[in-house]
Amino acid sequence: MKKIIILIIALMPLLSFAQKSKKDIQKTSFEVEGVCGMCKARIEKQAYSIKGVKSATWDIPTHQFFVIYDASKTSLLNIHKQIAAVGHDTPLATSEQSTYDNLPMCCLYERKVKE
Repeated sequence: MKKIIILIIALMPLLSFAQKSKKDIQKTSFEVEGVCGMCKARIEKQAYSIKGVKSATWDIPTHQFFVIYDASKTSLLNIHKQIAAVGHDTPLATSEQSTYDNLPMCCLYERKVKE
């Protein structure tokens, strides 16, 4: 019985090491084009649908998008692309014209010409 207890105690550090996952939590912000509360809801809903996104908030007046994500599950570029996929341009991804055109009238923002 004493040997079993010693063996369990000896193996405990190995068991706890195996349970730890390798998370790479990142925090960042970037500009996302949009206008109103409907844009905010759409942008944040899309961000939360991405595996690895822990927190997502878009500020209407400043157009700043704040995100906390696990970089071992998604990339910053993927987040940009997924937001652009619902009609909102970012510095790294531009929405398809047809997607932008299908936004509600109140959500149509002035698109910037990218060089």
